[in-house]
Amino acid sequence: MSRIVIRSGTVVSLDTDIGDVEDADILIEDGEIVEIGHGLSTENAEVIDASDHIVLPGFVDSHIHIAQTQVRGIAGDWSLMGEYFEHMLGNITGLYRPEDMYLGGLFGALEKLHTGTTTALDWSYPNTLEHGERAVDALKDAGLRAVYTYGPPGDDAPKWWYESDVGLPEQNIRELYDEKIRDDNLLSLALGLRGPDFCTDEVSRSDMELARELGALATIHMGAAQWTSSMYNDDYQGFGAIHDMLGPDVNIAHGNHFTQEDIQHAVDAGVSFSATPEVEMQMGHGIPVTGKVLEAGGRPAWGVDVCSNISGDMGTQMRIGLQVQRMLENQTLLENGEEVLEVGLTARDTLEMATIEGARALGMEDEIGTLTPGKRAIWIMIDTDDFATAPAHSPVQTVVFQSDPSHIDTVLVDGEPVKRDGALLNPAVDEEFDRFVDSGYRLVEEAGIDL
Repeated sequence: MSRIVIRSGTVVSLDTDIGDVEDADILIEDGEIVEIGHGLSTENAEVIDASDHIVLPGFVDSHIHIAQTQVRGIAGDWSLMGEYFEHMLGNITGLYRPEDMYLGGLFGALEKLHTGTTTALDWSYPNTLEHGERAVDALKDAGLRAVYTYGPPGDDAPKWWYESDVGLPEQNIRELYDEKIRDDNLLSLALGLRGPDFCTDEVSRSDMELARELGALATIHMGAAQWTSSMYNDDYQGFGAIHDMLGPDVNIAHGNHFTQEDIQHAVDAGVSFSATPEVEMQMGHGIPVTGKVLEAGGRPAWGVDVCSNISGDMGTQMRIGLQVQRMLENQTLLENGEEVLEVGLTARDTLEMATIEGARALGMEDEIGTLTPGKRAIWIMIDTDDFATAPAHSPVQTVVFQSDPSHIDTVLVDGEPVKRDGALLNPAVDEEFDRFVDSGYRLVEEAGIDL
């Protein structure tokens, strides 16, 4: 039995029964949190000194396209319905070789770990089964806890994205799951559905049925920009053909233009929503769905989305998502002639959306998302003995507003350190770097992108 004791840290558990605990110890055995307290025995245990550190659950990114990592920095001035659809879905994704999937996924997953995200939903566009296999290999080799999302292939946008009548490649999905995912404790499967915004009613329902049969999360891009099936069908309303199929195993990415009635129906059915505020504001998705979900009694989870555009740092999404919602609420008061005397969402709220709400969205709330005995030991340690973070009067506000990835000193996944003293421990960071960079240059050159 492996034993680790985290000694003398400021624990932000996000478990309402445990709360925040100063100068606390955490006992881990075989990757599981056993006890949180004071003066815990260190006999036969590795000791990690957490004094002058905040210890909290690792961030959960509920929606990201990790394999775009080696083409980062090309989409910062793109809109969704203009350049992104044309250049990314209509061009670059079709140029990916299996090894490009591996290299983008590997360094994207390493970036997640470096920036404090220990779990992510990787929404993937595998052109072939081999592409999917190498994408999963990347997640395994990086050591990230992940939900691999098998979406439509990226080599023929008109076939897969414009009122498509072609279902997801079922045989490839089954084979990938059986051979690469089923027996891996850090991996699970989701299906990347296009939903009625992008495919026929029959395909929308059959893809959802396949996800249910496999016991996989169904995650769907819906309700953003002018995607909706009203482009093709004047009778489109809300969730269309899948209106009666919603449940806790369904995750909606974006949802900016759903009505409050639509959102209420979905929240009542247990659907989770992933808001990706930075990308949505730039690319023209619309106002993040945050306020509508809150009004319906739910809470969204945060995600990065397009890492060809922005960094993989979840801390940025926490801040932007929080402040945008505050701004909208404040503006409503100001337009009504009222003063803003208090803010609505709090720093703790946005931190929970980046941790336990992300875990709920991925169906993992019993395993991760809070520091709770019985859950997996998946957390990060943030240095507060630094001129940019000290003094840490409020641990939660220090995490949300004052820290950045340079302050994430240690990262553990299932009790295994993957980052110590500010540096990733995976040798792939150096060993595969040149191949990763070469892959990115080749893809952009072959795509003919003019930067």
